[in-house]
Amino acid sequence: MKQFLITVTGVFAGLLLFTGVGFLFLFGAAAALTRPAPVPSRVVLELDLRHGLTDQEPQTPFAFLTGRGQSVIGVERALKRAAADSRVRGLFVRLPDAGIDPAAADELREAFHAFRAAGKPILAFSQGLYDSGAAVATYALGAASGDLWMQEASTFEATGLGRDDLFFKRFFDRYGVVPDFQQRWQYKTAVNPFLYSDYTAAHRESELSWMGSVYASDLAEAAADRRLSPAALRGIIEAGPWSAEDAQAKGLIDRVGDLKTAQKTILASAGDGARLVPLPAYDDASRRFAFAPGAPEVAVIFGEGPIVNGGAGAPSPLGGGQTMHSDEIAKAFYDAAEDSDVKAIVFRLSSPGGSDTASEEVASAVRAAVAAGKPVVVSMGAYGASGGYWISAPATRIIAEPTTLTGSIGVFGGKFALGPALAKFGIDARGLAVGGDFTSADSDMSPMTPSQHAAYGRMLDRIYGLFVRRVAQGRRMDVGRVQAIAQGRVWTGAQAKALGLVDSLGGFYEAVDEAKALAGIKGQARLVTYTERPTPMEALQRLFGASAQAAQTLSAMAAVASDPAARRLLTAIAEERARAEGQTVLASQPY
Repeated sequence: MKQFLITVTGVFAGLLLFTGVGFLFLFGAAAALTRPAPVPSRVVLELDLRHGLTDQEPQTPFAFLTGRGQSVIGVERALKRAAADSRVRGLFVRLPDAGIDPAAADELREAFHAFRAAGKPILAFSQGLYDSGAAVATYALGAASGDLWMQEASTFEATGLGRDDLFFKRFFDRYGVVPDFQQRWQYKTAVNPFLYSDYTAAHRESELSWMGSVYASDLAEAAADRRLSPAALRGIIEAGPWSAEDAQAKGLIDRVGDLKTAQKTILASAGDGARLVPLPAYDDASRRFAFAPGAPEVAVIFGEGPIVNGGAGAPSPLGGGQTMHSDEIAKAFYDAAEDSDVKAIVFRLSSPGGSDTASEEVASAVRAAVAAGKPVVVSMGAYGASGGYWISAPATRIIAEPTTLTGSIGVFGGKFALGPALAKFGIDARGLAVGGDFTSADSDMSPMTPSQHAAYGRMLDRIYGLFVRRVAQGRRMDVGRVQAIAQGRVWTGAQAKALGLVDSLGGFYEAVDEAKALAGIKGQARLVTYTERPTPMEALQRLFGASAQAAQTLSAMAAVASDPAARRLLTAIAEERARAEGQTVLASQPY
């Protein structure tokens, strides 16, 4: 009876999909799933970076509906393919007005260099660099194009790297909120805005250190591409801001012009009949899963966002922020470790941290893969910090970008005690508990007692001690050495390499090369994705709670009704599902 009700509910939900707003939604999904238009014989790809990038492809198959469909890995993959495609004659880039994540700029800059090395020009167009706090990385990426334009009447405002922090202590004091937090140790500053009204000495030291490293790295990269010394470039940009015309006169850019002229210029270089094609459209149309019979496999495991316990559950198919679920990531490692065809594993992650228990679950799976004889190479994106470093430490090798934020080997925890604040408004918070003294420690109504505070501190000491030991074991370092560079301090990839926390600097494909070398793979290998976003069918089932039987019933009803639109949609969904079920073949690509 329960299964029958589930089926009926799923059928009813499916019928609703073909009426009203749902009908339009499904037509959009069907359009996205149909085979894309073929790529013309002569194209210039267009990469628009003004709407932001995720590090990896969104977890939802319906990202096209929300505009969250472009990722650093996706752009890099498409440019790598385009570099060897005779139809592609160049690349036109729309730069964002504000900053791009420095590590993303690092990775895309490498992809730009490889694209140009294949003899294909790039023209980057900017309508101004207006965020003086974060635009230097964007400028460095534009400089890598070799032909950087700015729009007339725009401003070159990339004069340094800055950030702002809000401190809430005086606000909390005024309204009676008690931030009851502890940290291990002084550089673990995530809760400092709740505890202080200004930067502590350690907070200021850590922030200025990584900011200075990022700034120096971006300057060095941009200077190399502009054929200037880093000191000379620094002197010029810090004397700004400059008008576009002044920026050209000082050698910061190549030309001032309008958008249409820039587009015509890059198209003219591609020859008669060349057309602009958006990079995502090219990626969809040209992604053909060529097979290399007998080629060894390298498993690729993706993870982005905070690290949390459990599985993905049933999120909306339209998605939200990216999240790393420990059960799914760990399972991917165990599956790859047990697959005899897999010779090595690349773990691409971009995470600022998360749960210690979730991190330990993933780290255990990484250790198991290494113990099974599968080299594991971590490729860090924007972040590989705190829990993101915990899960990286057991790997065979760690590769990061120079501006990746990593380390942060430390922990914090606590709560906000709201009882005193509520009392100011005549609300009296009371509570009851039975059991040990620590039972009420997590209550939001009152601060911890001295004994609870001490017990909580011992728990943080235990977690921090385990974190340090895990790093020491994974990196084959002395515990005392790890203690000296831990204490919650954030490092850039460049700094981490000097400290031994990172093995080398580079991006995703450098990690693939390292994995192949460690596994003794010569020549071509197949990259096989072991973490996958849900198929459209699975996403719809999550949304409506319908079973596979319900979907089959809906298909039969659509056939009986002879609804051509419904049949086209369901056929497309079935094809997508079939591709997903054959993931070890169809999700592979040669490298």
